[in-house]
Amino acid sequence: MRHGVSGFKLNRTSAHRVAMRRNVVQSLIEHGEIRTTLTKARAVRGFAERLVTLAIDGSLASRQRAIALLNDRAIIAKENQSDYDQMSDAKRHQVLRARSGRRHRSSTTKPGVKFTAESVIHKLFAEVGPRMKKRAESRGPGGYTRIIKLADRRLGDGTPIAILQFVGEDDKPRPKGSEKTERKRRARSKYSFYAGKAKTRRGARRGPKTETSKTGKPEPAAVAEPADTQPEASADAE
Repeated sequence: MRHGVSGFKLNRTSAHRVAMRRNVVQSLIEHGEIRTTLTKARAVRGFAERLVTLAIDGSLASRQRAIALLNDRAIIAKENQSDYDQMSDAKRHQVLRARSGRRHRSSTTKPGVKFTAESVIHKLFAEVGPRMKKRAESRGPGGYTRIIKLADRRLGDGTPIAILQFVGEDDKPRPKGSEKTERKRRARSKYSFYAGKAKTRRGARRGPKTETSKTGKPEPAAVAEPADTQPEASADAE
């Protein structure tokens, strides 16, 4: 039986699913937000939150754990991408790695190259971690990412599209609206229907109530006598 098995299969093998999850989260760390399908965004959101928690800790053990989970990838800045495409393989190796074979952590200038690549793990622990640490101290742990559903759908199969992004340091949660909206009215009506509560209908306004006699029949309304419009004769006029 499939008891206690959580997660998304995504119609992929386990190796393909792990590789896809790493690529999506690496792109999220690199760009800050990505545009993907709604199902993939929900599948990798927990993994991204877990890596941010390790980055907030910032210890050596957390960094090693993040490398084991995410692997590392080089980041080439947009302004240097055209120069990197025109380089030879030897020059690209100098941009990506040092002489010792390790990846460059941050983008700097080295002898023989104008720029170097930046590490995804370094960006996670140097930029994303400190920013989310301030947020966690003020608002509690968790909630480092958000999913924004879009009205667009993917061509071909019509899959819903969403944006997965990191929240800002000063982003506040959306306040709950107290105003009565049409959506809330429909929800209350549906709840009262299924709960068996009587639904009050707003009908037309009724007229004034008529008095009933002891027999139960309504008494006719009293007709007012017309006022005498002729002026009273004065006592002097005879």
